[in-house]
Amino acid sequence: MSLSSIIKSTLVSTALLASSLSFAANIEVNANQNDLAIKGYDTVSYFTKGKPTKGSDKYTAAYNGAIYHFASAKNRDLFRSEPAKYAPQYGGFCAYGVAVNQKFDVEPTAWYIEDHKLYLNLNKNVQKEWLKDVPGNIETAQVNWTGIKGLTEKQIAALNN
Repeated sequence: MSLSSIIKSTLVSTALLASSLSFAANIEVNANQNDLAIKGYDTVSYFTKGKPTKGSDKYTAAYNGAIYHFASAKNRDLFRSEPAKYAPQYGGFCAYGVAVNQKFDVEPTAWYIEDHKLYLNLNKNVQKEWLKDVPGNIETAQVNWTGIKGLTEKQIAALNN
């Protein structure tokens, strides 16, 4: 292989890697392999309907490298106007998990709003633990989040051992 072919291959590989990373969800956001946040649930509906509602791929918005689905154009537009207001705390990772220094996935039906902020949990059983001391858990999670938000689950596990 000639030197120019190696250089071209390297440049193409680097460009492909960079472009794939630019579309990948931020490590601070809990999203699936397609960058879909909170399993396609409409994050605005927790505030407007008081319950989780599945969103549609007809109404989408991107925030922090993740794609959010909404049940209506109105909800999408509300989110776009103030995404930080409607996005779940801790990048959509389990709030109780963050309180115990972990990043866990969530079940969007295990949710809680405190002080106009959305907190999601791994499941309803974990949510019961979260609800035992919401203010204390939020205080602990806020401190922990600054240390783990930019880390992978593997890096967190190494820190905790």
